[in-house]
Amino acid sequence: MGVFYVVIVIAMLTFGALARNFIDLKNHDEGTDDMKDLAKIIRDGAKTFLTREYRIIVPTVVIVAVIYMIFMEMVSGLTFILGAMMSSCACLIGMSGGTYGNVRTTNAARVTRHMSRTIRIALMSGSISGFAVPAFGIFGACIVWITSGGINFDYTGHSLLGLIPGIGFGKVVNPLTMRLTTYSLGCSLVAMFNRVAGGNYTKAADISADIVGKNVLNLPEDDSRMPNTIADFIGDCVNDIAGNVSDLLESFVATPVASVLIAAQAFKDNSALLNSAAVYPFILAGGGLLASVVGVNYIILKNRKRIKVIKGVETEVSREGVDPEEELNNATLVSAIAVAVLGLFAAKAAFGNVTLPAVFRAGWLSPWIAAVLGMISSVAVGKLTEFYTSLKSNHVKQLAYMATEGEAFVVTKGDAIGSRSILAPCSVIVISMIISGSLCGSYGIAIAALGMLSFVGTTVSIDAFGPVADNAGGIAESCHLDPEVRVITDELDAVGNTTAAIGKGNAIGAAAFATVALIMSFIGSFPSPDFTDPMTWVMMIGGMIIGGALIEYFASILTDNTITAAKDLAEAGAKQLNDNPDILAGKQRPDYESIIKKASDDALGHMLIPATLALAVPVVLGFLFGPVFILGLLIGSTIVAIGRAIFMGNSGGAFDNAKKFIECGMLYELGEDGEPVVNENGENIVIGKGTPAHKAAVTGDTVGDTRKDVVGVALDIFIKMMSTVSNTLAPMFYSYRLF
Repeated sequence: MGVFYVVIVIAMLTFGALARNFIDLKNHDEGTDDMKDLAKIIRDGAKTFLTREYRIIVPTVVIVAVIYMIFMEMVSGLTFILGAMMSSCACLIGMSGGTYGNVRTTNAARVTRHMSRTIRIALMSGSISGFAVPAFGIFGACIVWITSGGINFDYTGHSLLGLIPGIGFGKVVNPLTMRLTTYSLGCSLVAMFNRVAGGNYTKAADISADIVGKNVLNLPEDDSRMPNTIADFIGDCVNDIAGNVSDLLESFVATPVASVLIAAQAFKDNSALLNSAAVYPFILAGGGLLASVVGVNYIILKNRKRIKVIKGVETEVSREGVDPEEELNNATLVSAIAVAVLGLFAAKAAFGNVTLPAVFRAGWLSPWIAAVLGMISSVAVGKLTEFYTSLKSNHVKQLAYMATEGEAFVVTKGDAIGSRSILAPCSVIVISMIISGSLCGSYGIAIAALGMLSFVGTTVSIDAFGPVADNAGGIAESCHLDPEVRVITDELDAVGNTTAAIGKGNAIGAAAFATVALIMSFIGSFPSPDFTDPMTWVMMIGGMIIGGALIEYFASILTDNTITAAKDLAEAGAKQLNDNPDILAGKQRPDYESIIKKASDDALGHMLIPATLALAVPVVLGFLFGPVFILGLLIGSTIVAIGRAIFMGNSGGAFDNAKKFIECGMLYELGEDGEPVVNENGENIVIGKGTPAHKAAVTGDTVGDTRKDVVGVALDIFIKMMSTVSNTLAPMFYSYRLF
């Protein structure tokens, strides 16, 4: 138990670091009156949306918790609620960091005109989200462990219904694994709601603003005369920050839970090994939390204000020539090295004095090597994502030049980039999975997943950096600040597009590891099927087919909902501008509130069915066709979802940065020799904003928006939710199936 108290102390220290950064952030000035006014609209709109969203989430959580109490295990209903609470706290705090940090990032660029100082504020804002994710996630998991008294095979938990004589529902072999699983499921449910609703909101606003504002009216990006633009700013906060926080928290929690589930099955006859194998994931997660705080704060401190005495006068100076991408990479590198070192000592302490089975091929080093493989996979997937989506990428450059040929060429080329980008990261994931599995079985796969997310505090801090920079640029444009300010924020935004794509790649990569581990755990939850029986294969292959089709169906629901909402918002925004010419003339402020309310209504109205689909489908099909069919369902959905999510994230990221490539003035008119054409002053002729090529790139960006920020980001939650639900109900599927 001592380890868990230590991890709780680390979580509490992280809460302290979070509070320190938040206070420091708020002490910075918001800027001009216009900037303060716009920031308040964004902040209030985000709070209003989440308040209305939680009026739906809270009763749903309570209903599901009561069902678990009645049919499965009484305390599991409470741990389900705890998971939902931890996820909710993290996303609310993270969103607050974003809504307070966006305008302060703009003001840092306005006042200092220095990249380093602007990076510092944006990363400080992102760290609120980054520190909240692992701190709340591991804090709640430790509470579940401590209150459950650890792994106890002698106690059989009961549901409320199971206390009635003659009713066999609710008996579980190990209450701790049930409670950790429902804790993880509570996190997943909130993540799914936030991703579905937030994604619909932000992309409907973004797409409608682009179509009407840029392509129809030729307005600058983020022009405040277009009312949908302000709704888009709010959407960045509720989806790209709050939604991302709950998404990554869910992934972070699912990995140690999967490790404990597998350890409880694989090592139950070796109590010493079982205890070490169950504790090690929490040590690694706690070490990763500490490493993240060190890595992120190192970059924040590195870019602080400095005072030097120059010729007897105290002068404020800043670091020159700072590359934001390099700064963020350094934060990741410091965190990764720190957690690898801590993980090595932890592995020696946990497994060094334990009799290990033959499956631990490298002895006590086996779990640590698996964790390092996960970390290497994380970096590799990130680099591959960067290769296909970065503003400096040749793929993005080719896509931008393809925009000169028209919309059809842009979309087709973007699809090709997305499809091509799948093979390499999938190969990395599979190779790491095979090696980690050969080192210490299915337990090694779960530990590799945890290694991939061990420094999630840094990953989320960097990921949240993106929407903060995006909002900062929007505020600069909307408040008519000096163009030099927008140059700084645009460079940060372009880097943020890449970091967001990297975060999405890591999320789906970790989901692949975690889901495979959960599937392995699911297989061990019921008697081994008879594979000599043809019907076993029929059931499993049938489940695989339905699982793959289910992913496509889920994607279609989210896409349809977003496009329908975007069309309605585009019409509403265009009507305002047509009915009142004074808005475009800059004489009157648009009615932002009506657009914000409409965006919220559309998003929340389409939220419930797709968000609860992952809960309902395995339950219904499990009781109809049994666990073998569900095994096929999980395998099929995982295979399709991984490739689909990578395709959507990378093609969407490439579309976004191809548009940014043109907006940054990097697209030149080419001659017959393929070299840039120059004007009479010897300068390259730029194909910039407002040109047909730019409009084609905007069309590509609207296609990519739904992919990367609505569908792609929800798929990893979807497959983990189905796997988690299936694990809690596997024995019941076996005993109470119809066919």
